[in-house]
Amino acid sequence: TREPPERKRTISNSETRGCMHMSLLNRVQQLPKGFVWGAATAAYQTEGSTKVAGKGKTMWDDYLVAQGRFLPDPASDFYNRYEEDIRLSAEHGLNAIRVSIAWTRIFPNGDDAEPLAEGVKHYHELFACCKKYGVEPYVSLHHFDSPAALFNQGDWLNRKTVDAYVRYAEFCFREFREVKNWFTINELISLSHSQYIQGNFPPNHHFDVTSGIQSQHNELVAHARAVNLYKDLDETEHLGGRIGMVNVLTPAYPATDSPADQHAADLYNAFYTDFIMDGAFLGHYSAHTLSLINEILRANNATLTVEDGDMEELAKAAPRNDMFGLNYYQSTFIAAYDGESTNSFNGTGDKGTSCFKFKGVGQQVDMPGIPTTDWDWLIYPQGLYDTLKHISATYPNLPVIYITENGLGHKDPEPDANGIVADPERIDFVDQHMEKVLQARAEGVDVQGYFIWSLQDQFSWANGYDKRYGLFYIDFDTQKRYIKQSALWYKELADTMADAQ
Repeated sequence: TREPPERKRTISNSETRGCMHMSLLNRVQQLPKGFVWGAATAAYQTEGSTKVAGKGKTMWDDYLVAQGRFLPDPASDFYNRYEEDIRLSAEHGLNAIRVSIAWTRIFPNGDDAEPLAEGVKHYHELFACCKKYGVEPYVSLHHFDSPAALFNQGDWLNRKTVDAYVRYAEFCFREFREVKNWFTINELISLSHSQYIQGNFPPNHHFDVTSGIQSQHNELVAHARAVNLYKDLDETEHLGGRIGMVNVLTPAYPATDSPADQHAADLYNAFYTDFIMDGAFLGHYSAHTLSLINEILRANNATLTVEDGDMEELAKAAPRNDMFGLNYYQSTFIAAYDGESTNSFNGTGDKGTSCFKFKGVGQQVDMPGIPTTDWDWLIYPQGLYDTLKHISATYPNLPVIYITENGLGHKDPEPDANGIVADPERIDFVDQHMEKVLQARAEGVDVQGYFIWSLQDQFSWANGYDKRYGLFYIDFDTQKRYIKQSALWYKELADTMADAQ
């Protein structure tokens, strides 16, 4: 149970910004030597070049063409310009970068007998470039980009995808031995929610609760099998690296102190946080979590199937995770709700157009005094602190934590006459969230790194190109990179950490 937080405005105004900035500069000196200071990317959102060198289609390619709103080419052209971006990373104080391997650059159909040599060569060259500039790669095997051939057969709802994923993972573990930090699947809950509950990722199901919970479970099984495979291979082949998962956590608070709102928040947390965290780090679903999940399933005439051997696989993997990547963007406030499910997704930045009401769970509500982005995401740094404290106390097997995504999607202005993009709102956002990371660390939570989302402006799955997150501004017509104020500030923090160490 999460306690209702103190309700207050969390974004500083221009008068207090400088004071908060200096406070953070002073406090980051407390960070240990080797603290990871990075930025995050994803293959499909940055690479472009979706049709080169035999690359197969993902679940997005035909879907985006049919939608006709925007396309992932050239995105940020990272496929061709990765050295420029990695050099900029090093120049601005980053010592790490999150990237993902595009599954279909290696196996175009997901389960091909032989890998594509050109794709394998590309990622070796990318990782060598990271080494050249002293930027450590943290590599995800799957970041929302299932091969179309597997997606068309049910994606994660089909155990064939799980088997194919494990074979792909084994190839990568053995081939890319220069990689020492692996993540299995990015944001398991976001994928399930967006595909089957919210309906803004293909196949666009709305409140298909059976598929929503089943895909979570099957992704967990795939994660556990990959972790167990890696750890077993490491014992015999001495891979010498680490493996873990990345998941986004969006803590739910009750809108009021009423028992009904508290229960609604508990239901939301069970579906969107506890189910995956239990499976990954307890190795089973706790009785409390299962009770809440079963209540949601009954309300929606939904079912969950657990196959023979699944829970043994989760139990074996739970203590073998080497790290946990926590993505945090926002919190939510939940009120009790007795009606049918309905939602409206804000994919355009038209503020105030979101709506989410989940039968058997609750409804999201705005809270006075808590700001939101143009995409209706609540800006609530306290939620990151509360989440860190909660998971640290709840999961004895929880390994070292990295904040693997945290950032502000914003309608950034164009570069000024000096080629600098003003984004003080992003500086405020990171400033306040890092303050909460430092507070949790001071109270014993083992956070050893922070990755801003994102390194450069990128293609955003259901939002296109107007929602900018990057430290580096990209003119998508010319692909020219510009420096944002946040990148200069990020470097200042990095320099302060380096001086202290």
